[in-house]
Amino acid sequence: MTKTLFAGFKKEDFRAMTVPGLEGRMEAIIGTVRPKLDALGSDLSPVLAGLCGESMTAHVAKHARRSVNPPADTWVAWSRNPRGYKGHPHFQIGIWPTHVFVQFAIIYECPDKTVFAERALRELSSVRSAVPADYVWSKDHTVPEGTPHGSLSDAELADWLRRLQTVKAAEITCGIHIPQGDPLLSNGRAFLRKAQDTFETLLPLYRMASSQ
Repeated sequence: MTKTLFAGFKKEDFRAMTVPGLEGRMEAIIGTVRPKLDALGSDLSPVLAGLCGESMTAHVAKHARRSVNPPADTWVAWSRNPRGYKGHPHFQIGIWPTHVFVQFAIIYECPDKTVFAERALRELSSVRSAVPADYVWSKDHTVPEGTPHGSLSDAELADWLRRLQTVKAAEITCGIHIPQGDPLLSNGRAFLRKAQDTFETLLPLYRMASSQ
């Protein structure tokens, strides 16, 4: 990765995520945060394509369906489908008022979630060893909190995966949270390296979800 576009997240990006009202927050996101997400999309699409062995398209959240409530977070997602990401296993980088996340995600629209759940259950020991203890799992991508991998027992993780397999609205994410104020966020090159390392770590999960 030689020439890069992403210059890092700043305090103003986190402030944008707390602007009151839909119109004001969207104006702040479009003017401040979205150019960062576009840059991340451009910088990391070829990296993810190399890791995944297939073309990966960046999709920056537009929040177009919102009419009242402002978005609590915003993100860029990468999937193999150039038309969208929600129906596919994907990678994300996004920002809440408190932190930035870098993660693998399967949300409820994805039909491949049962493929992933079944294989991950069969290979639970591989999942346990592939994911570092400080990585964070979540069953709901619309809330900022998650559960560290090291805090989940085998039985608890298996329960999460069985839920993903059997509940239509179930979803799962796994990745890292970097708190606001961490100097890594403001160093564009260092953040891109961290994101690439994280995606490499999460690649076994993506491959489990993408098996045909």
